Amino acid sequence: MMKKNSSVMIVNGSVAVRCSFHSLIALLVVALIVGAIYLTAESRQLIEGDDAVVHETSGNDSLSSGCDLFSGKWVFDNETYPLYKDEECTFMSDQLACGKFGRKDLSYQYWRWQPHHCDLPRFNATALLERLRNKRLVFVGDSLNRGQWVSMVCLLEKAIPKGLKSMHYNGSSLITFKAKAYNAKIEFYWAPLLVESNSDDPISHRLPDRIVRAQAIEKHARHWTDADILVFNTYLWWRRPQMKVLWGSFNKPDGIYKKIDMLRSYEMALKTWSDWLEIHVNRTKSQLYFMSMSPTHERAEEWGKSKGENCYTETEAILKEGYWGSGTDPKMMQIVETTINELSKRGLKVQIMNITQLSEYRKDGHPSIYRKQWEPLTEEQISNPLSYADCIHWCLPGVPDVWNHLLYASIFNSS
Repeated sequence: MMKKNSSVMIVNGSVAVRCSFHSLIALLVVALIVGAIYLTAESRQLIEGDDAVVHETSGNDSLSSGCDLFSGKWVFDNETYPLYKDEECTFMSDQLACGKFGRKDLSYQYWRWQPHHCDLPRFNATALLERLRNKRLVFVGDSLNRGQWVSMVCLLEKAIPKGLKSMHYNGSSLITFKAKAYNAKIEFYWAPLLVESNSDDPISHRLPDRIVRAQAIEKHARHWTDADILVFNTYLWWRRPQMKVLWGSFNKPDGIYKKIDMLRSYEMALKTWSDWLEIHVNRTKSQLYFMSMSPTHERAEEWGKSKGENCYTETEAILKEGYWGSGTDPKMMQIVETTINELSKRGLKVQIMNITQLSEYRKDGHPSIYRKQWEPLTEEQISNPLSYADCIHWCLPGVPDVWNHLLYASIFNSS
């Protein structure tokens, strides 16, 4: 009996062990399923949410794969664009606020740039502000670069609470937007020819006789020596057959003036700019960019309209791939490329933001007559809107937002 009872006890014991084992397995399976569901939900939240690291990674993947972000097409997208509304941007410029000044057709705001072989990372204002914490981002150049700066301010300020942002006009060429919570500065410095010139006054600079000191830049450069990210441009103010170059000072009568072919004087100025960068830029912290030429749309016959017309009344983009207007000068762009390649050989990287081709398609994106007029219009102008249509600058929201979206991707990739 004892053996039989022992046997029964042993069997019962094994049954108990087996039951406990099966229970443990069941609990582990449940735990794994719950964990998988949790991780899936977390992953979806990271992908769909506003997490800076995820978007930084997606931007890196697009660029590091060798994809050319500047080769693509415009896609109409009225669901996610525009990225802000002009009336909601506190610091919008009246020169660029086309909707405010009467433009009814707003379709120019709804175009998104789509690279051919990859995607741009979604623009994340909070992520960029975090990247700019305790830093200076400075745009240096002419009114087109100022328009890009205004675009960047509009893109970022919506993520900053009221009272934690400010704009400072210090009476000189430097304008500073500050995101106080991040101690970040997004600035614009007026230097339309990069080097010193008689057009350096940010207000009064429309002079018939344009003069440059092609070998002098320190007057400007001292204002952005310590910037962490520098975005340069200079094209528009050089567009004339010759430039008058000064050897000497504007303040002394013994200077030597000489008219020089525009391309040669442009090359001289960029040499001065590149030499300054090589000596003064902190290579361990600074990111440097040069915006390629912003195209104009002043000759409608180039896209199939009547001679004498321009961007006035245009509401659609140019669809012909590779379209290139006569307002863009490849020789000037070649000088920029050569100068930057020489800098690269000397160990300093400047990235060209090649926005020319993608902007060529956007004849619909200019202010035309829908902007603040700084001087009263004449009766002749009023009767002929073509005569005062602005086909150089860009409406906001609009094309410069895409330039900044590309800059955003490059900033995170370079970091």
